[in-house]
Amino acid sequence: MQRTAIATGLMLVVLCACQTAGVPQAPRSSDLAREIVRLDRPGPPEKPEGACWESDVTPAVIETVTEQVVVTPETRAEDGTVLTQASYRTDTRTRILQDREEVWFRAPCPADYTVGFVASLQRALKARGYYTLELTGQLDAGTRDAVRRYQTERGLDSARLSLAAARELGLLPTALEEL
Repeated sequence: MQRTAIATGLMLVVLCACQTAGVPQAPRSSDLAREIVRLDRPGPPEKPEGACWESDVTPAVIETVTEQVVVTPETRAEDGTVLTQASYRTDTRTRILQDREEVWFRAPCPADYTVGFVASLQRALKARGYYTLELTGQLDAGTRDAVRRYQTERGLDSARLSLAAARELGLLPTALEEL
């Protein structure tokens, strides 16, 4: 009995030593929606100087609601049998929940899009399960689709690579002021 108590005590000590306070956490994905800039004029934002920008159009979000409305209710006899069936009409309403708009976000500059950069982008997306095709180094439809799926989960529905996503994927360095 004394050995069991000692063994149990040792197990508790070992388990208490296995706390997760010192275990580093996996990096969290960023909210790319914070990178979106909406303008009331055409063209890219003017600042910061030398920054490259991409634009995309967010689609309108439309809701259509269809419901059956009773025109005349059914009538029943005293014993509960239906004398006349109810009649219905279908009402359909459509409304715009979100207008279509052009959004801007910082992006890697065109000079960054080398074959090596795009191949690294494909590798980074492949490692995360978004890109399943051969590594080609070409910014093709499959690569753009993987970029869109990766960024959409982070709040930016665009097939154009954002600067924040490129940094999150480890393709470009992060500026010290952004840490």
